[in-house]
Amino acid sequence: MKLVEILKVAIAAIWAHKLRSALTLLGMIVGVTAFVTVVSLIQGFNVYIDEKIAGIGAKPFSVQRFNPFEDFKDTDTIAAAQRRNKDLTLDDYEYLKEHATLVGKIGAKARGTPSEVKRNDQVLEDIFVSGGTANSADIDNRNIADGRFFTETEAEGAARVAYIGADIATKLFPAGNPIGGEIYVRGLPYRVIGVEAVKGTVFGIPQDNFIVIPLKTYAIDFGTLVRQRSLYFTATSKTDETFNDAVEEVRFLLRARRHLGPKEKDNFGIVTPDAITGLRDRIFGTMFFVAMGVPFIALVVGAIVIMNIMLVSVTERTKEIGLRKSLGARQRDILKQFLLESVTMATIGGAIGVFLAWIVGKIVTQIIFQTYLSFGAIALAIGVAGGFGILAGIFPAWKAARLDPIEALRAET
Repeated sequence: MKLVEILKVAIAAIWAHKLRSALTLLGMIVGVTAFVTVVSLIQGFNVYIDEKIAGIGAKPFSVQRFNPFEDFKDTDTIAAAQRRNKDLTLDDYEYLKEHATLVGKIGAKARGTPSEVKRNDQVLEDIFVSGGTANSADIDNRNIADGRFFTETEAEGAARVAYIGADIATKLFPAGNPIGGEIYVRGLPYRVIGVEAVKGTVFGIPQDNFIVIPLKTYAIDFGTLVRQRSLYFTATSKTDETFNDAVEEVRFLLRARRHLGPKEKDNFGIVTPDAITGLRDRIFGTMFFVAMGVPFIALVVGAIVIMNIMLVSVTERTKEIGLRKSLGARQRDILKQFLLESVTMATIGGAIGVFLAWIVGKIVTQIIFQTYLSFGAIALAIGVAGGFGILAGIFPAWKAARLDPIEALRAET
């Protein structure tokens, strides 16, 4: 028999028992749906992290009081870091700015403070207001929808100007252009000079409720740049090739400025994109294998059900097998027929599972965050389903191929 003919017979046998075939496929459908859903969630998160890092522009790194990947491992390391590490200062910033030769751009920022923001009778609570240097917009590669970011002159002069998120603009200026408008932050007036393009939400958390003001203005109006208003720096290297050298240069300069000995640990933290993606890969690599346990169990159960139904099918079609053999069908023809039937059934279940996972991914994208389903993941899922179909069909196909044609023709159906 030709492969096409075998496939036609297999599909006809599945279609002849539609309800039984549908119930048989449930285990395979559930397993593949779970498998593809987990893969799309993890791939979506990986793509999101990569896009955010790439969206910042030239490969950036940050200098902070703490390195979260090293100083926050457990209570002992946290306590040691709190005793050892010192707040960064504007003098540190100016020192690095003056002495670093491999750094392309370096900017200073202060962490956000939840604040009340008003315009006329509109009041917004817990809006994060942060401070930054004028060049931080270039380093962060901000997507400005309207207006501009503040200038170096405004930053040095501690001007009360504000760069706001899209949600702030929509809520406080529902009927007009916010550029040039006045808002009150903690009772102090600020002139709106720019609005950022819509970012949307990440894990259900809005990304457009923020205000950035000049760093000197922030220090005057909000207080000393320590603790919850702590200062940190973001920097880029002049070229991608010198990125690691730029990071080490900044580390060397800060260690020298703070008079650290060769055996003393850094009393500051430097965070690079590679550290972020490395942590992501370690967390989600482990999570991926753990999460694959449930789909694997469902696929095994689905394969067992397919094997059971195939054994029933062999019993029901014993006389048909005997007739085929008497007309010249060889053992391998019978083997291929039942094996292909099992694989076809499993593959159909896999395809349905992929479709259901795609629907689940669309729902998750609308509610939580963007999922990503690659062609490779689809091919892998259907391939895994087909592989389980082969395993499920080997024994029934072997049993059918080994039937004696005379005994098979005598069987009652």
